[in-house]
Amino acid sequence: MSKVLDVTRRSGRIDVPAGWFGTQFWLRCGAALAFALVFAAFALSSPLFLTVANLANVLQQSVIVGILGFGLTVVLIGGGSDPIKGGLDLSVAANMGLCAAVYAVALREGVPEVAALPLTVASGALVGAFNAFAVIGLRIFPLLATLTTMNICAGFELVLTQNTSVPATSSFLTFLLDSGPFGVPHLAYTLVVVAVLFTVLIHYTPFGLRLRAVGAHRDAARTAGITVNAYVASSYVLSGVAAALAAITSAALLSGSSPGSGENLLAVVAAALLGVVFSRRLVPTIPGTLLAVLFIGIVSNGFQLDNLSSYWVNGVEGALILFVVATTALVRRRHAGNHAND
Repeated sequence: MSKVLDVTRRSGRIDVPAGWFGTQFWLRCGAALAFALVFAAFALSSPLFLTVANLANVLQQSVIVGILGFGLTVVLIGGGSDPIKGGLDLSVAANMGLCAAVYAVALREGVPEVAALPLTVASGALVGAFNAFAVIGLRIFPLLATLTTMNICAGFELVLTQNTSVPATSSFLTFLLDSGPFGVPHLAYTLVVVAVLFTVLIHYTPFGLRLRAVGAHRDAARTAGITVNAYVASSYVLSGVAAALAAITSAALLSGSSPGSGENLLAVVAAALLGVVFSRRLVPTIPGTLLAVLFIGIVSNGFQLDNLSSYWVNGVEGALILFVVATTALVRRRHAGNHAND
């Protein structure tokens, strides 16, 4: 076939339609160029932008959205790209709020720190398991299932906190806020560490390989003997664990539990979807989500340094979501058209 290019990669030999590869190439270049231009623009507009302290602040302020984005990305990978039946977890931000409330209330009630941390992680995983049961066991569309779970989590958070801030102090939270190497807070390094852990798990282990196979080629994965439902369920549980980890970082930043965690949802969805453009094959990846999170963090930070209203950030995030959804839909239609002409 004249439209097929033989491309050799580390993972082996694959066949990629020429038009598809070209479109991907220009989308990736456009995303990288946009990142570079935004970075350069803010570097020129503010002398504080390129300081170590400010870049560390970008990482620190991006840690919550980043970890939540990793969890949502895992669900997107395992659930596939179908806009209705594919993977989606709208409850991840509300789950984080509930986990933060569990952690703060546990510390307030005298629960030892060594018990409060696993209790928080277990709470997030339990919410993820509930999502998995709703999606797999009850066969509710992920959009509706996780939207319902989001409201349930928000309700339980209000019950635990009485809609007030619950202060939390512990040696671990203090450690996260303390400065580490190069004077950068440990909280900033947390984003990188969690990104590495999720990248290794999803992209360099047999579990991750099977999860990606389930999301991309579910029927083929089932034929190969992969327990599809178990892997889809595990993606929701991992998203819940990510919400719990984000809750701990949130408790460090806010010195406890504070209402309003749902406000992070738009940024999380924007990061996970924008991460598709930063990937090699226009699919969700953990490194792509990390780059998208940093891109959004840089935009927000640059607006602050230039004394621009933070309300513009929501507009930018919405525009990015629209751009990614529109471009990926266009590319997939072209991809389908190329296959039809072969």
